[in-house]
Amino acid sequence: MMGWAETLRTAIAALNARRMRSLLTMLGILIGIAAVMLTVGLGQGASAQITSQINSLGSNLIIVSPSQTTTSGGFRGGGGTASTLTTQDAALLADPAVAPDVAAVAPTSSASGSLQSTESTWTSTVIGTVPDWQRVRAREVANGRFFTDAEVNSSASVAVIGEDTATELFTSANPVGQTISINGQAFTVIGVLKSAGSSLASNDDDTVVVPSTTYAARLSTSSNANSVSSIYLEGKDAESLSAAYQQVKTALLASHQVTSDDADFTVSTQASLVETATSITGIVTLLLGGVAGISLLVGGIGVMNIMLVSVSERVREIGLRKALGATPAIIRRQFLVEAGILGMLGGVVGIALGFIGAAILTPVLGMTVMISIPATLLALVVSLGIGIVAGVYPATRAAKLAPIDALRSE
Repeated sequence: MMGWAETLRTAIAALNARRMRSLLTMLGILIGIAAVMLTVGLGQGASAQITSQINSLGSNLIIVSPSQTTTSGGFRGGGGTASTLTTQDAALLADPAVAPDVAAVAPTSSASGSLQSTESTWTSTVIGTVPDWQRVRAREVANGRFFTDAEVNSSASVAVIGEDTATELFTSANPVGQTISINGQAFTVIGVLKSAGSSLASNDDDTVVVPSTTYAARLSTSSNANSVSSIYLEGKDAESLSAAYQQVKTALLASHQVTSDDADFTVSTQASLVETATSITGIVTLLLGGVAGISLLVGGIGVMNIMLVSVSERVREIGLRKALGATPAIIRRQFLVEAGILGMLGGVVGIALGFIGAAILTPVLGMTVMISIPATLLALVVSLGIGIVAGVYPATRAAKLAPIDALRSE
């Protein structure tokens, strides 16, 4: 009787005798495994990056934005096409009796502005807001300070700039205490924000933050001095974020005298943004992973094809072994082990290729390609399974050969 050790040795010898054919057979599997690993890794990396960017907006964040509106001619504008939010809305939401689960409110207006210092000129995003913006957006000051309520009330000409803005405007001097021009208006820099990186489509490090009253009086182009671009709110904690969301939405619907169907604003939470982004990236990852998985199927078909060729070439060998007492089970096991080795080797090389690809793509794409260890082990099991499954038919065909017919074969 032929033991497992002898079967393994014989299988390795048979594959080694046909090295080029074995290598080409494994190619389909290893490319499929690497493609699936990288596709899933890219999807998980993108999801993690988007989640990180959303979380960088602030903690327990609620965002109120203008929605579509209907003009006098009956035409409906898209979301954000009209200034439907005001400072009165912000004051309403800051009332503990109206929204008890809201901890802080920061009405915000923003526009692109032309900046100039004694050293350089630059174009950046200018934000008009209140001191609570720093808390709601979870921003810290690296140098200097943030402006106060007193400076908001007095419409002081002070500004806090982002790290990238400071680098562009001041190459040598300390920005704090320097004077800059914003759209031709003089402002004193009182602080520089710590780096926060990019959040979604914006660069939060390239910005200038000024008191809301100063923005309305000296920088705003809106005809309504009380209008704001958006309202950022912070829930008391993660557990009460849903309640705060409902309180904000209910209060604004009543204040604007509209229903949910024709509301001129939208309310979104940090959790809903993360959920939406994760859902989208998950669907894309699944689709791309399915496409990459097709290559695994092709690789399995390649293994089956090569094993069938191997059976045809080794008919006399099979006949001789059966004539010497080898049972159909031993013959079947022989070819299954060969197919399994092809699948296993293809999986191991494919996993190595996946790790190498992740290391190369991470700096190229500027995004971490997250290789999951459980997914990697699953890929190895799948590759072994593909090899065995693809070898079942050729092995069964070999086991059924009659010894006398096999020995007569040319």
